[in-house]
Amino acid sequence: MSTFRSEPQALLGKSALVVGVGGLGCPAALALVRAGVGRVVLCDDDTVELTNLHRQILFGELDIGADKLEAARNTLARRGARPEGLSLVRSRLLPQNARSLVASVDIVVEGADNFATKFLCADACRLAERPVVHGAGIRWQATAWAVSAHGLPCYRCLFEDVPAAAAQPNCAEAGVIAPVVGLCGALMADLALRILTNDSSAFGTLLSYDGKADRLRAVEVRPRQSCPLCGPERTICDIDESRYTAPSCAA
Repeated sequence: MSTFRSEPQALLGKSALVVGVGGLGCPAALALVRAGVGRVVLCDDDTVELTNLHRQILFGELDIGADKLEAARNTLARRGARPEGLSLVRSRLLPQNARSLVASVDIVVEGADNFATKFLCADACRLAERPVVHGAGIRWQATAWAVSAHGLPCYRCLFEDVPAAAAQPNCAEAGVIAPVVGLCGALMADLALRILTNDSSAFGTLLSYDGKADRLRAVEVRPRQSCPLCGPERTICDIDESRYTAPSCAA
């Protein structure tokens, strides 16, 4: 039995936004729902493909071609989710909707598959003063870490800015191992639930998992004084669409 069931009323009054219902978002959403989080908002605009099934645990063969959000809602309902506790946003996280979406919940769980969305989510959460759990997985490697509503450190303290397009391998190109992203999604949910139950020790430590070595490491992330998002002289004070376009590489 989940230890979080000891505080059902506390979690029933909480809300979470899951950005991306993929290999990370599926297990994270399931864990949040099963732990008793009162409202879980799912944000995605994709359909289920055959290649998703090995890692996106909310979907089966009968869901191929279906809207991901509808398929996810059906599975979560069968696993005990209250219908009124699930909200669907059929869109990617975009500059036009990011700030309002993150402001509508208590915490954001970000499992996007591209850097532009990750930086947009980080910026929107800092501007709306919402904590966020970031996750990423590729090949045999995965990372998860939680950022407080005020950063210190934040995503930009570690990664600074959107990398060049050619430096961004995607899952189709690099591959991804299903158990690795499954574990990462579980770690993300664990961090989110700790934050929702007022455990401040969840912040500031990057969890890095090596699937080949079966090793989980915790590395402290330090604030960057020159960070434009959470530093003392921060310069990012709004959502500017041009900020989330990957620069091209010189020939």
